Amino acid sequence: MGRFDQERREMIGVLKEKGITDERVVQAMANVERHVFVNEPFVNRSYEDTALPIEKSQTISQPYTVAFMTQELDPQPGAKILEIGTGSGYQAAILAEMGCRVFTIERHMELLLEARKLFERLGYRVATRGGDGTVGWSEFAPYDGIIVTAAAPEVPDALVKQLSEGGRLVIPVGDLDSQSLRVMTKLEDRLEIKEVRGFKFVPLIGKQGWNGK
Repeated sequence: MGRFDQERREMIGVLKEKGITDERVVQAMANVERHVFVNEPFVNRSYEDTALPIEKSQTISQPYTVAFMTQELDPQPGAKILEIGTGSGYQAAILAEMGCRVFTIERHMELLLEARKLFERLGYRVATRGGDGTVGWSEFAPYDGIIVTAAAPEVPDALVKQLSEGGRLVIPVGDLDSQSLRVMTKLEDRLEIKEVRGFKFVPLIGKQGWNGK
């Protein structure tokens, strides 16, 4: 047994208790070792259901948040998914573990380079790019799903445009203190929108996000 096997099983139990029912999500969360994405001195807390600090004043999201957003995205094997905000790489690894074709953007090159190394080490084929995530990655659009792991003041138009017909965008929207998670499905002439409250994210910085240094 590995050092964290018991803790990972306990984390999965917590996710199920909180309402994560998609077995594919549960299996991916069980398979991906969160502790390799967590920095010292927080490694021993890797499987707590809490967000933890990483470099550049960012965080690795709470496991429940990752599981919930992934469940709402409902990505199918082979689906083309764009992630805005690579961070530690954990969310992208979950999507790759589920058989998705993952494209991910991060504005902090230091984080992106570390995540790239991890993807390579773990055998995940993830396309990565440094830059402003709020403008998306038009070269490979449209996407079956787009997941944004930082909070925007409003939904960036570019991301909606890069969503395929029937595709789904999962994004936190609100002010810097509180946000709701929007799940938006692109239908022929409209967006079907569901909102879920009670989430807290770091701010999304960029042309169509918050201003940042």
